[in-house]
Amino acid sequence: MGMLQSLLETQGLSPTLPQDAEEDLAHILGEALRMHVYPRSIVASRGVVFFLGRQEQTKWLGLLYRDGSTDAARFSGQEQGVELEQLLILRLCPADHANAVALRRTLPFTAPQVVGGRKSFGFGDRLGLATPGHVRAVRKAPHIVPVFAQQSIREMERSGRTPEQVLDDATWGVFQEGWRDGFGADADHLKTTADVDVCVEAGYTMYTVDPGDHVDNEAVRASLGTLKRKAETLPWDVLESSPQDLYAAYLDRTFDLGGGLVVRFSEETLLRAAVKYGRAVVHSTALYRHLAGRMGAGQDFELEVSVDETETPTTPEEHFFVASELKRLGVRWVSLAPRFVGRFEKGVDYIGDLKQFETEFAKHVTIARAMGPYKLSVHSGSDKFSIYPIVARLGGDLIHVKTAGTSYLEALRALTGIDPDLFRDILAFARSRYQADRATYHVSADLAKVPWPDQLSDAALIGVLDTFDGRQVLHVTFGSVMTGKNEQGDYRFRQRLLDALRANEEVYYAALEKHLGRHLAPFVDEKG
Repeated sequence: MGMLQSLLETQGLSPTLPQDAEEDLAHILGEALRMHVYPRSIVASRGVVFFLGRQEQTKWLGLLYRDGSTDAARFSGQEQGVELEQLLILRLCPADHANAVALRRTLPFTAPQVVGGRKSFGFGDRLGLATPGHVRAVRKAPHIVPVFAQQSIREMERSGRTPEQVLDDATWGVFQEGWRDGFGADADHLKTTADVDVCVEAGYTMYTVDPGDHVDNEAVRASLGTLKRKAETLPWDVLESSPQDLYAAYLDRTFDLGGGLVVRFSEETLLRAAVKYGRAVVHSTALYRHLAGRMGAGQDFELEVSVDETETPTTPEEHFFVASELKRLGVRWVSLAPRFVGRFEKGVDYIGDLKQFETEFAKHVTIARAMGPYKLSVHSGSDKFSIYPIVARLGGDLIHVKTAGTSYLEALRALTGIDPDLFRDILAFARSRYQADRATYHVSADLAKVPWPDQLSDAALIGVLDTFDGRQVLHVTFGSVMTGKNEQGDYRFRQRLLDALRANEEVYYAALEKHLGRHLAPFVDEKG
């Protein structure tokens, strides 16, 4: 109990407690308060001891303090007296949005921050339960900055979540695990100013703009005559340029970027780049300027530009052109996601020639170093184990990897042991939804190769998640699984899945720690 008294005297933020002290104090508090207290959540600030506790499947924010705490007054909850060798006030608060906001203001380590040019890794969490497992994985990968809150507007809509919920879930997970080394929050694949606005209101620090709808994929196959006609129709006023300026800036010029990479533009190469990406540059610039206006002076934020969701790879010349035009228009960004060679399908390893990927990736790294430096962002980065060593070796710290659906797949992996019948129901439903749900994804799974669940023993269910076809079918149908309802209007699977994982959270955390740890391992350099 002496440790509790010491924490109550803390005026600043208390240091992380030794593990045995955390566990002893968590046991004492748990016994007194009749709840499970998460040991790593215990922290003190300005005379208030904060912790996260669980009663059955409900989590509570707990505050212990003596009378008169102004910090405690920020949180909404019920007060009661509790005798812990002295009479203290206990305030139990629901783990809701209002209290998450208050927690971020009171304990800054639970709030996202800008990551900057440091090597980073995005942990998408489609269920809102995965952050503790992600924290455990990244603890073994120092010098990699985690982005715990990361989800696209599209995926939020499919999973029935809001930007606030995604950020709040990350906050509670960070608090539960006592992660104090900082994390980012990525509002991913934003396409409109309305998308930007809702994420600014929620408090994100990283904004990934997606101008993919404005990329002219036909430019790759167009003749020189067609390219000239299309170039004339580009919005030159918005580009703050002209065809004459374009030719003067690039045509027949040689750009030595170092590392043996020289970029040259013939008329055809230049027009192909301008037509393909000109309107994407316009859209990215417009979203950036809108975002900068919304954030205002003094508010830190960072931008990623993503052109990965296009039909054809981004050539080195096109990458250089996009970066040059964005710089000319005053856009500042921390990372850029080209469309790399090969196929980056959901939930499975890289498909393509590794030597070709290495050759082209090296060129993109050289451009990013010369034109920034900025990070190269690898989207659909889940489970791309064959390219991780290449990316890590060539990219160094100028790397950001995004994962998302793989954490959902690990939830299903955990489910095969927790509730095999529920997994069978989800697999059967996923088979029925795959043909419709695959339409907006780049996938190639063959449904005929995915077994019917009634053909599998309980022990064999987990094997579905180790096959190419099974992973993709389960991956792309998550939105239908999470939002599908029965004739009575009740969720078919959502609540059952969440309840099963909450009741067996350590099983899920262990699966995440192992699987995401495998992702991170190739990026852990000699410094750690």
